[in-house]
Amino acid sequence: MNDQNWLVEQFETHRNHLQTVAYRMLGSRSEADDAVQESWIRLIRSNTGEVVNIGGWLTTIVSRVCLDMLRTRKSRRDELVMASAPELVTGHQDGSDPEHEALMADSVGHAMFVVLEKLNPSERIAFVLHDVFALSFSEIALIIGRNEAAARQLASRARRRVQGAESTSETAELQRKRELVDAFLAAARNGEFEKLLSVLDPNVVLRNDPAFAPVANVPVVRGSEAVFKQVQQFANRARSMMPVLVNGSVGIVAGHLDQPLFILEFTFVDGKIVEIGMIADQARLHGLNIAALND
Repeated sequence: MNDQNWLVEQFETHRNHLQTVAYRMLGSRSEADDAVQESWIRLIRSNTGEVVNIGGWLTTIVSRVCLDMLRTRKSRRDELVMASAPELVTGHQDGSDPEHEALMADSVGHAMFVVLEKLNPSERIAFVLHDVFALSFSEIALIIGRNEAAARQLASRARRRVQGAESTSETAELQRKRELVDAFLAAARNGEFEKLLSVLDPNVVLRNDPAFAPVANVPVVRGSEAVFKQVQQFANRARSMMPVLVNGSVGIVAGHLDQPLFILEFTFVDGKIVEIGMIADQARLHGLNIAALND
């Protein structure tokens, strides 16, 4: 295999990883593609004969390209507007752990991308490389042209701003879910058809637990009208139900918090309830993290 073919093979092996790194830093699919392409150009123009870790070397190159692009973007005040949560980039052709990559993807939500735009380029690079891709501060220092202590400080400063943004976003999301569950519960208690339909997706699915005898013969209920009819059957019981946190999301408990009769879990999409899951089996209930919600 000649040198050119070897370079092509190595680059393709690490391409997905490089695109992931670039996307995390830039927040733009097209800019990430440009950064990866520029990295390829720099690769074929470089002497890689003494490079021991080609993957690490390519990560350094794409990071420097991204840093240059961020500096150019900042200098012309061309701020990227994140209208919606970006599509996550995944890929494991570089031999990385898929579960780890999935966790890294989940760690970069809409709130993080928004606040990353407010960081200076060096802060952004230091934070993403250390907190998302676990590069050492000594490696990061070489990329951003600072000493190790400065790289550590930049990442720490960025981390505080990102964590603050994520906390605010999570609180707002939890409040929106609480409002939907409160509306569901109020409509169920009062038998208000129109109000219940306003929070249910037309194709909502209710998955009953056979462990709860009254619904054991109806495992799945589909459609908002059919769900309403079942909810009507338990209007009296609904008066004693209350919203709770179930594994960190908003749900409903029937019975006592420390000894529930059953739990209702909710799935939300676009401001509507799209799925309701009942859990009545005692073994499953004991495995849930259930906590009271503050009013």
